[in-house]
Amino acid sequence: MRLQPIRAVLSTLLAVTSASVPLIAQEDMGSAPEQAADDPYLWLEEVEGEEALAWVTAQSDETLAELSARPEYQPIYDEILAILNSDDRIAYPTMRGEMLYNFWQDEVNPRGIYRRTTWEGYLSGDPAWETVIDIDVLAAAEEVPWSYGGMTCLPPAETMCMVRLSRGGSDAVEIREFNLGSATFVEDGFFLPEAKGAATWIDENALLVATDFGAGSLTTSGYARQVKRWERGTRLAEAELVFEAETTDVSVDAGSAETADRRYLIVTHRPEFFDAHRFLYDDGELREIDVPTDAGQVFPFRDLLVVQLRSDWEVGGGTFRAGSVVATSLDDFLAGGRDFHVVAEPTDRMTVRGVWTTRGALIVSMLEDVKGRLWSYTPSADADGWTREQIDVPDFGDTWVAASDVHDDRFFFSYDSYTQPPTLYLSEADGTVREVRQMPEMFDAEGLVVEQHHATSNDGTEVPYFLIHAADVELDGTNPTVLYAYGGFQISLTPGYSATVGKAWLERGGVYAVANLRGGGEYGPDWWKAAQLENRQRAYDDFLAVAEDLIARGITSPDHLGINGGSNGGLLVGVAMTQRPDLFDAVVVDVPLLDMKRYNKLLAGASWMAEYGNPDTDDWEFMREYSPYHNVEEGENYPRALFYTTTRDDRVHPGHARKMAKKMLDQGHDILYYENTEGGHGAGVTPEQRARMYAIRYTYLNMMLGAGPPTS
Repeated sequence: MRLQPIRAVLSTLLAVTSASVPLIAQEDMGSAPEQAADDPYLWLEEVEGEEALAWVTAQSDETLAELSARPEYQPIYDEILAILNSDDRIAYPTMRGEMLYNFWQDEVNPRGIYRRTTWEGYLSGDPAWETVIDIDVLAAAEEVPWSYGGMTCLPPAETMCMVRLSRGGSDAVEIREFNLGSATFVEDGFFLPEAKGAATWIDENALLVATDFGAGSLTTSGYARQVKRWERGTRLAEAELVFEAETTDVSVDAGSAETADRRYLIVTHRPEFFDAHRFLYDDGELREIDVPTDAGQVFPFRDLLVVQLRSDWEVGGGTFRAGSVVATSLDDFLAGGRDFHVVAEPTDRMTVRGVWTTRGALIVSMLEDVKGRLWSYTPSADADGWTREQIDVPDFGDTWVAASDVHDDRFFFSYDSYTQPPTLYLSEADGTVREVRQMPEMFDAEGLVVEQHHATSNDGTEVPYFLIHAADVELDGTNPTVLYAYGGFQISLTPGYSATVGKAWLERGGVYAVANLRGGGEYGPDWWKAAQLENRQRAYDDFLAVAEDLIARGITSPDHLGINGGSNGGLLVGVAMTQRPDLFDAVVVDVPLLDMKRYNKLLAGASWMAEYGNPDTDDWEFMREYSPYHNVEEGENYPRALFYTTTRDDRVHPGHARKMAKKMLDQGHDILYYENTEGGHGAGVTPEQRARMYAIRYTYLNMMLGAGPPTS
């Protein structure tokens, strides 16, 4: 079940040296007196500073006291918590060896359990689950607020694993060796201290590791810049250097890719966020995979190399369109051959969203006018042709591969829409499809309709958006409406089921709109690139055009229109608020970027300069025009905004939200501010924390926009 309208999130990482080191700005706070003179709120960047936390606590307490006293708050909290703890949710599986695994959180296990069952048990509808790791028990025993971050296992047995544990939901993880067969941590096994790092198995007694190795081992973005080979029984400090990036690069990473017959070790070097040099690591040697550095997915499949393109590519005497998926013989490629062939190609209205592998087929997810499609591609013997078969799913929704494995021809996929709960299907080895689970309705969708409209941006571009509302809505401009968007990093917002939106907003008579702005990936790489760097304003213009279209249609009016966005979307709504405060009466700014002058000096910010620009160069001329922190003005009539962040967000620095809120308060503006102590770059770790945040958000929106009690 999707609890937010955005499934994909940025996976940017930042190394933190140890559990005892507080989360602070990358830059030494005492080394910037000139910046301090220009920015009197730098003290709020000291994440765990005494003065900063005192201010945070006071503001958060005041916000929670006001909103929790309203009659909407407790019902919304109780309803959302019941959804988050419901046993009716689908336990999405992971295919690992002969078993199916699942991570589960509920009222009894708020931090979660990692568990397993048999295929037979899972498909019976009443599986007998065996707990593998109990995060609540571990957190209590070690007195650390652990959050499960996943695991990497050594095939084919998949019993030797490295488990990632996150403190308070942050991106930084502690990595410990774990025996999946006995369900126990390995005494005196491999162990990596808390950092934004990665480890993958070479064999039973060696790892490839990218982590914080000490002074000088991180990039200016805060990522690892070294990959090393670490042998069992030796100290981490003795690990052998495999690759080293420049300090000014974004990151390096250690990983692996697998086919049914072979496993490949891969070192990835990212000089910039969207550029990657990929190397095969074999017998101590690195060999670069010579494909475009801006390619998306690059992986082996059977005896082929598959590449998803983000730009046009001239190779082997042909030209392949941006957004295409192409393939060639891997052995021929490594021998110098470049005879690529098209697997899947985009159209003006259809784009490739992602590719998954089974033992014998590529499963390609596509978007057609932002609606999900799913195809299976099977190669011919020479990879010169492909058999394509569409997998039937309903229209006007989203579909995605929930689980697949390179050793199995079966795979799970899911379908949902704004009003239809997720349904999980299993595609059998013979291509037949069976329904496995269907989640019951988590909110009353009877009488709701979903429409897709287009707004015209100020340069004439048609911008699509979805609109969910009651069929009998009156076009009198009085409907409480929330507009949500993201518009960046080629991330697509697709029509998926959001139980929280449904229960807390739609059931109370609200209207919900989701805009597919340039900067996203809804229409492929060109749609994304159209709003990069100096063209960033186009995403904001698209958003404002959708807001104006909602008003022009009579759906709502400025007194009843609110906006919401998180992360890059938090920047989006911050810009919208400062550029057109007359259009909105409520603004929810979640885990945002807001200070675009210093964003590249705060945590992972430097890694995103390929998307936004470098404010320490002439790029600041165009960035200054939209940076919310630099455009908020005293005396302007802004909506009473709600800012939300988390202390443990080590991706987007909480200083962005803190400084903007404090500056607005000092200018005399009325705002609300709430900061959760856990949660990482999200809404919380436990169901209770997430329910509180959703209750704060929707109580605020009900209060500001005039929604009422549930209509059901």
